[in-house]
Amino acid sequence: MSGTDSAVDRRTVAKVLVGFVVAGLLLYLFGRVVGWKEIGRAFAKADWRWVAVACASSVVSLVFWSRAWDIVLSAVDVRIPFRSLVVTYFAATFADYATPFGKAGGGPFIALVLSSDERATYQESLAGVVAADLLNLVPFFTFATVGGVALAFRTDISGRANLLVAGLAGLAVVVPAVAYAGWRKRGFVERVVTRLLEPLAARTSRVDTESVRERIREFFLGIDEIRTHPTAVKRTLPYAYVGWVFFALPLYVAGLTFGVRLNPVVVLFVVPASTVAGIVPTPGGLGGVEVAIVALLVALASVTADTAAAIALVYRVASYWFVLAIGGVAALYETYSV
Repeated sequence: MSGTDSAVDRRTVAKVLVGFVVAGLLLYLFGRVVGWKEIGRAFAKADWRWVAVACASSVVSLVFWSRAWDIVLSAVDVRIPFRSLVVTYFAATFADYATPFGKAGGGPFIALVLSSDERATYQESLAGVVAADLLNLVPFFTFATVGGVALAFRTDISGRANLLVAGLAGLAVVVPAVAYAGWRKRGFVERVVTRLLEPLAARTSRVDTESVRERIREFFLGIDEIRTHPTAVKRTLPYAYVGWVFFALPLYVAGLTFGVRLNPVVVLFVVPASTVAGIVPTPGGLGGVEVAIVALLVALASVTADTAAAIALVYRVASYWFVLAIGGVAALYETYSV
């Protein structure tokens, strides 16, 4: 490894460590606000058998999303045994979860992994991975929209909560529309975004306009692949939707851990809505996601803040920490088996 590569690796590790430190502080403050003693009393009544069910559900969701990858990659002539691809997908999830804003560079990282042992070329892998990830996001917007519309007709939700639901549901509709419009005017979008970032890039080395330009091009490349393989899209979407159901299920199961039966509509809305909080600059959105879940459950499920906090923490154990652990094992396997 060259000195430059070593420096890049050190910077990446440093960012990850700083991210986890910040996340730890946010989680501590989160507990201080809600009350660690109150959360502890909620945990004292927990039925821990449900946690195993929640963890298993998270694993199943990743396997279904791996299958979505398998279909799209096959459509672009990338032939990889499904068992091998599952391990790669878990490794990719680890990279996403361990790095602040991990999804921003997840596609190039996995494309490099797939091409490193000549399983596919870098460009083929990148196009397939980005396209599959975009298709896996379709249920995200669907569930947020459907859940938001269903909750909008409830009469037991306060005015502020209604505004929150309407805003998030509206966002789920607007974002895909903006993405499509941007794809139609991709050159214009690329120029505008890079020009807006140029003053910031001139002040700090943390912002690289060329890197941003590449991410934009990769995003539109994924959309191009989706358009040119409609049959693969039809075969992929069912796996994407089932994967999202199993990804949301741990929140419902986390409620059962404390004897709370959450409304499935609330669950299908809260999971994608809270994921938006993952934009905070911590690994996996740590701190931000937990706060969002508590706020949404208190507003929409009529549970106390301490119970909502306990549910959020169990959900994150199953959907984040457990996945991070098994993804780490997969990443080690990918690293030393190549």
